Amino acid sequence: MLSVKGLRVHYGKVEALKEVSLEVGKGEIVALVGANGAGKTTSLRAISGLKTPTEGEIWFEGRRIDRLPPHAIVRVGIGHVPEGRRLFPHMTVLENLKAGAYLRANGDSVRKDLERAFEQFPVLKARNRQKAGTLSGGEQQMLTIARALMGRPRLLLLDEPSLGLAPLVVASIASIIKEINGEGVSIVLVEQNARMALRLASRAYVLETGRVALEGPSGALLADEHVKKVYLGG
Repeated sequence: MLSVKGLRVHYGKVEALKEVSLEVGKGEIVALVGANGAGKTTSLRAISGLKTPTEGEIWFEGRRIDRLPPHAIVRVGIGHVPEGRRLFPHMTVLENLKAGAYLRANGDSVRKDLERAFEQFPVLKARNRQKAGTLSGGEQQMLTIARALMGRPRLLLLDEPSLGLAPLVVASIASIIKEINGEGVSIVLVEQNARMALRLASRAYVLETGRVALEGPSGALLADEHVKKVYLGG
């Protein structure tokens, strides 16, 4: 479904990604784990068109996309939930959700997806006229995910969805991720909470200083001594 080949990305003279290659199959959850600055967020930004690669190729469903602008990448079926949520804080919950469907012309299907979003995230229905900036952290994260789903992605990029949230809210976000994947949406999951990411994903890549250091089935990485020592707390 997604194929990233030999990706290199620079910020000025600093090379953030050094020939990163990864694959995501249809229906998979694939995790990217690693320390801060390892290149996880940059990988997602390159896939979604927010950062142009210096070298390498990105293919999605047989189409090369690494030179497409972000709105075109949304149109082909990739949604991005960025780190830090990036909502429109002075717009209502409903307005934020509608913004997620800005490329869609069929009003009836958008209305059905709004209903589906409110079924999946009941708290958003209760707060649909509330300004997004007044929501709690967990509610904002749910809104950010729901907004991305309004674009009907077949691949969803999730960047640190549990960051700064209380443990009970983190568990709820994990359940939502599994539910979304169960509906057929493939997911690339970036998480500082490596244990959660590896438990949700079928496969994972460990990034270290811009390179893929390890890759494989999540169960094998959970048992790997280096991963346990560096990323799982021993």
